[in-house]
Amino acid sequence: MKYLHLIWAALFRSKTRTVLTLLSVITAFLLFGLLDSVRVAFAAGGEVAGYDRMVVASRLSITQMLPMRLESQIKAVPGVNKAVHAAWFGGIYQDQRNFFPNMSVGPGFFEIYPEYEISPAHLKAFETTRNGAVVGESLAQRYGWKVGDIVPLQATIFPTQGSNNWEFKLVGTFKVIDSKRKGEENALYFRWDYFNEANDFVKDRVGWWMVQLDDPSQSDRIAQAIDKLSENSDHETKTQTEQAFNQAFLKQFADVGMIVSGIMGAVFFTLLLLTGNTMAQAVRERIPELAVLKTIGFTDRSVLMLVLTESVLLLVLGGVIGLALAAMIMPIVSAVSGGAIALGTMPEITWAFGIALMIVIGLLVGALPAMRAMRLNIVDALAGR
Repeated sequence: MKYLHLIWAALFRSKTRTVLTLLSVITAFLLFGLLDSVRVAFAAGGEVAGYDRMVVASRLSITQMLPMRLESQIKAVPGVNKAVHAAWFGGIYQDQRNFFPNMSVGPGFFEIYPEYEISPAHLKAFETTRNGAVVGESLAQRYGWKVGDIVPLQATIFPTQGSNNWEFKLVGTFKVIDSKRKGEENALYFRWDYFNEANDFVKDRVGWWMVQLDDPSQSDRIAQAIDKLSENSDHETKTQTEQAFNQAFLKQFADVGMIVSGIMGAVFFTLLLLTGNTMAQAVRERIPELAVLKTIGFTDRSVLMLVLTESVLLLVLGGVIGLALAAMIMPIVSAVSGGAIALGTMPEITWAFGIALMIVIGLLVGALPAMRAMRLNIVDALAGR
């Protein structure tokens, strides 16, 4: 550490070049922090132990609908408190760009989701209006909807009376108590019994059940018992956490892990070239200075370590700032994901992996310039050869 002032002075010898390189490192690790946090979130959620609310869906695919008759058997499983059915609708409002989750739900949906706050009047209207729908306050504000409005949706999967035109009467709004989950307010729910009666093709089938348990410590046992109900049938189920279910739904559209790996591979390859060129140029410009250091008693090993430390410091300085910015942004990403990314902050594993990458990349880009500095011949260097 006694040479830190020397390393710092060398690092900022060309302030413009160093600042631009730092900005590149900050950007790279900001992207890494956000994307790796998403990867970690999508890798989690497979274990059901300790959860008091789970989702029962088809083992084959979440697009595979299940017979409604399973509900009574699920409710009869010891330890199950409530079970509410739902089905994805996938309607479009006005334009395909206006996408938001919309689905039909069974009675008791808002009981099983107490974090969704809805007034008694709006809840009663929802329960008594055949084509009634409720939306999150954020979605209502987004489109300027008010209670009493008719919301038209274009079906992409389920026609009604030979047409794709569905109309729902907006009878209420709800809000999410947890501010970090405001993204979940961008959804529309309508009654499953209306969906079951009005759609042309699918009858008495549901997409999944939300199951509330009496005792979270028994979640593993209950999940196995529920899945055993349909074992070896043409409608086998898989009981999992809500987070895992949401992630499986999103994976229909893209392999998040592969996308993240591809993007980060390209980013860090570019970062290697950029920082490698910066360090090589910095050492070339300082050849006479390095020769002077050797003249006054610095050993070859000392010069090697000075250059390597400078390289690692450049990466660590920019990388930590980038990860810190990512940690600040991560709660916002989690909030707008609608519950699919359940992370309040950046995971510790991402911090650890990021710091390890900083050190490794720093050593890699600094290795060749450091070796050149170590092998400098004092006479040739001072002579400019």
